[in-house]
Amino acid sequence: MNLLFLCTGNSCRSILAEATFNHLAPKGWHAMSAGSHPSGTVHPRSLALLAREGIATAGYHSKSWDHLPQTPDIVVTVCANAAGETCPAYLGPVLRTHWGVDDPAHATGTDAEIYAAFDSAYRILRGCIEAFLALPLAQLQANPAQLKAELDKIGTLLPA
Repeated sequence: MNLLFLCTGNSCRSILAEATFNHLAPKGWHAMSAGSHPSGTVHPRSLALLAREGIATAGYHSKSWDHLPQTPDIVVTVCANAAGETCPAYLGPVLRTHWGVDDPAHATGTDAEIYAAFDSAYRILRGCIEAFLALPLAQLQANPAQLKAELDKIGTLLPA
């Protein structure tokens, strides 16, 4: 199964989710990330955070959804539409869900405050991914409606 973590810039949240999912996922599951308007670079704080967590960072780059290596089965948008951010809509025939996370690339303040914003986004995404991977995935693959319901439920548990 292929997952696509999708946001606008593909520099922070979707990269953090892609790398974390691939680090934790069982065999046969793979994540990609993309942006509707990619920034062209991965935010250095995202790469530093992943490295601190022991997650490989090689090969991750900001890319458009027009250049995906595989067709996704599941698309997870990670934009914070509660903050007025417009989430891109992937138009392929896929299962879709939304896990809204504030974009740490827009964090301001001291280094410690900016680091805290990146750490918060990572912790939220990792929690969602761990909840996803704790599901009975083999059973849910055969029931897309139930899988979508479970993925949507994960998105409702995010901090407001």
